[in-house]
Amino acid sequence: MLARFNKSYVPAYWDDFFNDSFYNGFHTAARSASTPSVNIVENDKEYTIEMAVPGLSRKDFRIDLDGDVLTITSEHKEASDENNRKYMRREFNYNTFKRSFQLPDTVDQNQIKARHDAGILTVQLPKKEEVVQKAPKQIEIK
Repeated sequence: MLARFNKSYVPAYWDDFFNDSFYNGFHTAARSASTPSVNIVENDKEYTIEMAVPGLSRKDFRIDLDGDVLTITSEHKEASDENNRKYMRREFNYNTFKRSFQLPDTVDQNQIKARHDAGILTVQLPKKEEVVQKAPKQIEIK
């Protein structure tokens, strides 16, 4: 049988832990140091890197390839607030970030493509033709 939770056993200072001002100060610092999340998908023909970048546009990114290292960088700078709005709370932030990926030898580096759509940056990394699995075929006997 489950015992009911009795709030009288919770110390009064625990309420402050969830207080908005304490919570925001702690998480704002952690959030500003974060980098975008990525998905890396592989199929028979290519690898795909999908990066969640809401609020950024394609001009905010730079993608470099140095040897076998693909680096995605964003140096988005906030525009000055023309409306001189007084924020009661401001959680939108745009930070500089840099993510690097070691590419496998199977990537055809001359065919890499990138696109940005609806807050997702997608980088397509096609596999070299000799690596792509071809459908089995029957050899004719003469």
